[in-house]
Amino acid sequence: MCNQTEVREFILWGITEVQGLQHFFFTSFLLLYLTCLLGNGAIVARVISEPRLHPPMYFFLGNLSCLDIFYSTVTVPKMLTGFLFGHQPISFGGCLAQLHFFHFLGSTEAVLLATMAYDRYVAICNPLRYALVMSPRTCLLLAVASWSTGFVHATMHSVMTSQQSFCGHNHIRHFFCDIKPLLNLACSSTSLNMTLLNVVTTSIALGPFTLIVLSYLYIISFVFQKVRSQEGRWKPFSTCASHLTVVALLYIPVLFNYTPPSSGSSPKRDVPVSLVYSAVTPALNPLIYTLRNQEVRSALKKMLQRKFFPGGK
Repeated sequence: MCNQTEVREFILWGITEVQGLQHFFFTSFLLLYLTCLLGNGAIVARVISEPRLHPPMYFFLGNLSCLDIFYSTVTVPKMLTGFLFGHQPISFGGCLAQLHFFHFLGSTEAVLLATMAYDRYVAICNPLRYALVMSPRTCLLLAVASWSTGFVHATMHSVMTSQQSFCGHNHIRHFFCDIKPLLNLACSSTSLNMTLLNVVTTSIALGPFTLIVLSYLYIISFVFQKVRSQEGRWKPFSTCASHLTVVALLYIPVLFNYTPPSSGSSPKRDVPVSLVYSAVTPALNPLIYTLRNQEVRSALKKMLQRKFFPGGK
């Protein structure tokens, strides 16, 4: 039992204490955040308003863009405030809320990317039954399952963390309330929390990743067995390039951060890796999809022409 006063407020240290870098980081991450909001917002608006973009692939892309907006908003605004005003205080309730929504949205995105890989598998390997297999009802159920899985996973972590007692120093060596740096401040046993982190969170990361790998192995096998022409083989891979790039940008840092044993983690490693998937990747995703996808690119171009040149053809 800890005799010290129980901590009800934490201090987020941010990503750097070097004064000369604060304004540089503020400008850089503000631009990334605005890119995330504008790029993903434009995709969501266009998917909703453009009937041509209502097939399953674009339905899931709209969900992904919504996730990226919310996911980045959970951490980046607080981090930007820290660049301007120094270490940021956050209440215990606010810390739990940030932890919950960060893992809720992150887990949902991991599962959603596996769903999108399955969609690509059906479209390429079973095109004649694609409309039947990926019906609007099925797509809605898959999206609900993705969001529900993320919510349940995050709720487990937030409930377990709320049961901990925190005393002593209250400085979190991170730019947001993640599980590992928060549990480092606990003065009660964290063994069950660490087991949950190492087993359940690793499963949430590796399970969808395994499904993605299997989907693309089936796609590769199908293409080389059934498609004879070089051009015919290249077309399926070109349609999957955007999705594969997004998968790599999310999964490489996430697996790096959460699959090793949590006790061996280091703030110097965790903080920059967390920045990649919480701030950088959500801003890059809309750029990747618009650069690689002709339909999305042309739909966004048409939307901008209508907005800024309403009299043009």
